[in-house]
Amino acid sequence: MKLLIIDDEVNMLHMLQKLLERSGYDVTTAEDGLKGLEMIEQSRFDFILCDVKMPHVDGLAFLEKGFAHLDQSTVIMMSAYGTIDLAINAMKLGAYDFISKPFKTDEVLLALRKAEERERLRKENTALKRELDALRSNNGFGSMIGSSVRMQEMYSLARRVSQYNTTILITGESGTGKELVARGIHLESARNQNPFVAINCGSIPENLMESELFGYVKGAFTGADRDKPGLFDSAYGGTLFLDEIGELPVTLQVKLLRVLQENEIRPIGAQKTHAIDVRILAATAQDLERLIEEGLFREDLFYRLNVVRLKVPPLREREEDIVDICHHFIKIFNNTLGTSISGLSSEAISCLMSYGWPGNVRELENSIQRGMVMAGEGVLEKEHFPKNIAHPELVDLKGIFLDQAGGGLSLKVAQKQLEKKLISMVLTQTGGNKSRAASQLEISYPSLLSKIKQYEL
Repeated sequence: MKLLIIDDEVNMLHMLQKLLERSGYDVTTAEDGLKGLEMIEQSRFDFILCDVKMPHVDGLAFLEKGFAHLDQSTVIMMSAYGTIDLAINAMKLGAYDFISKPFKTDEVLLALRKAEERERLRKENTALKRELDALRSNNGFGSMIGSSVRMQEMYSLARRVSQYNTTILITGESGTGKELVARGIHLESARNQNPFVAINCGSIPENLMESELFGYVKGAFTGADRDKPGLFDSAYGGTLFLDEIGELPVTLQVKLLRVLQENEIRPIGAQKTHAIDVRILAATAQDLERLIEEGLFREDLFYRLNVVRLKVPPLREREEDIVDICHHFIKIFNNTLGTSISGLSSEAISCLMSYGWPGNVRELENSIQRGMVMAGEGVLEKEHFPKNIAHPELVDLKGIFLDQAGGGLSLKVAQKQLEKKLISMVLTQTGGNKSRAASQLEISYPSLLSKIKQYEL
């Protein structure tokens, strides 16, 4: 890895050069920003460590003047005068990270390891974009797969709203792919060269959530030994995705509302606010209107988030996409598991198409993975899948009790009660899809409609 160090302190320059050469980097040095500009015009560097305070051309001026030559380099700034405002200005100009002097050698190596990971992800992102272009040619959106009418309608709206800097509320059942939709919107937007940062609002304890979002300044609380930017700062110029927004504590809902209104934040312990440039996308599997009625979600925040709503349809409402999604997962798991599955048998396809998928795409993914582990090679057969999918006709009758109070021991009454309860259970399992319900019950579609009317289901 080629690395350029720019610093006017000779001792610092020498120490970093020796340290990083021992760590395997191909190191070049420059004693000021002007020399650094000459270096990047002549050669491309994977990583650049650059001091902020330097004569002639300082670190921020280096970023600004060298912008055209830094698109393939990861820049880490260094300064003994580090503040959040300075770090933000550096990130605005293209810096990836910021470390404060004096620092331990481990900190420099850790920052570079993070930068290497970022470089790896960038290369993967380039490859993924090529795949996305291929998916788009097949009427996909982002990493979403599916050409059903419901999905095409959703893609169309998502592409349209991607171009505008507005908040979007993405709703849908668990496992439908709401984060994939958010990532697709980011990639389709003008912000796609800047960070996409995601956080699950239900995964972080309430007492840590504020510092995670807004950051803090040195001395804000015990253990705050340096300034730490929050996720709003990390997503500067890009997109912040707030997953499971319904789980956000009410106290933080007030602060998020202010951010949406004022486009500024105040880190914990800071005396003043600073501006942000972040697009907010939020998602939830919950009914926010019900949470508002229960006093668990602010109505004014809901209206701020719900400028445009995108609903991701559940898998049971786009069953024609199931086979394409299966082949996508088979391709992925053949690579990760080392299996050699070539496809699905017609019987397996039939059972996958008739199942209700309450866990949606996530459940389908897990089922395909399990089936491939069981099979190893060849094609996936019906018996490679869990029993509830492979044999949907075997409805679990546990919990069905017959009320004989009005029918004595009449077999006819018992039969009708069992039939009513069984039809009701299968309709629930299939999400109300009468065609699939009739198939599982092994009766004709008109017969099912007649019985639904008879039993007032």
